[in-house]
Amino acid sequence: MTKRSTPHGGRAGRARLIAIATGIAAVAGLTLAATNASAEPAAENGSFSATQLSQASDAVLAADVAGTAWHTDARTGQVVLTVDKRVSKAEIAQIKKRAGDTASALKIERTSGTFQRYVQGGDAIYKGGSRCSAGFNVRSGSTYYMLTAGHCTDGGGTWYANSSRTTLIGPTVGSSFPTNDYGLVRYDGSVSHPGTAGGVDITSAANATVGMSVTRHGSTTGTHSGQVTALNATVNYGGGDVVYGMIRTNVCAEPGDSGGSLRSGARAVGLTSGGSGNCSSGGTTFFQPVPEALSAYGVSIY
Repeated sequence: MTKRSTPHGGRAGRARLIAIATGIAAVAGLTLAATNASAEPAAENGSFSATQLSQASDAVLAADVAGTAWHTDARTGQVVLTVDKRVSKAEIAQIKKRAGDTASALKIERTSGTFQRYVQGGDAIYKGGSRCSAGFNVRSGSTYYMLTAGHCTDGGGTWYANSSRTTLIGPTVGSSFPTNDYGLVRYDGSVSHPGTAGGVDITSAANATVGMSVTRHGSTTGTHSGQVTALNATVNYGGGDVVYGMIRTNVCAEPGDSGGSLRSGARAVGLTSGGSGNCSSGGTTFFQPVPEALSAYGVSIY
């Protein structure tokens, strides 16, 4: 499915992507649920064609059950469907019925907690009555911007670096959510925009790979590390908010970490979107890939 975006024009500048430093808004990833996902009786692991896997995935989307996330596992040749605590047995049966002959291609897992987008008052970047976390600093020519989550920038608005909203960052100039989950804020104030994430210089952007070691920084929970567990995940947060092409990880996060950075070494990888859980029990997190956001807005690492 093609993802929509709200591009921001302008010529791309030289490269060096910068994560907003702790203090303006600790670049943060959003935390997810206890990832003690317990599998229900696994579907028969037969040999399914790409068409069958696509049909099974489309059936999950068409069922439109809030609290579901799914991706195709190339290793097992199945569609892994993770359901949160909201999803009933009847709803799982509904999904399987819609999948019809391809229902056996679904491998169903349960995870504790509830998949959600995280935004709350706090100490990172502020708009109105909500707080998110800054992701990465980018540029187009001589103009500087910040990437963050689209569900944070949805509806526009002006951002500040402090809770009293006296230190201006600048306005939202681009936003794409749902379908995608990225947004762009322009630096209009005097706030500095250094090139570090968790004290590490960010020098490039990269696409995630399964098994990649990653670290996220969040204004609520600080720094946590883990691994990429799947790519191209679809998440249904409910209320019509479905996002596609997400990176799935086992890194934890909590409310307020939305929009924060996910990096692998010095490479920018993702922006925190959502998930379930907390940093006491662990989590399953989903991230918007950074390269896609860079392309959509015509901005680059500097």
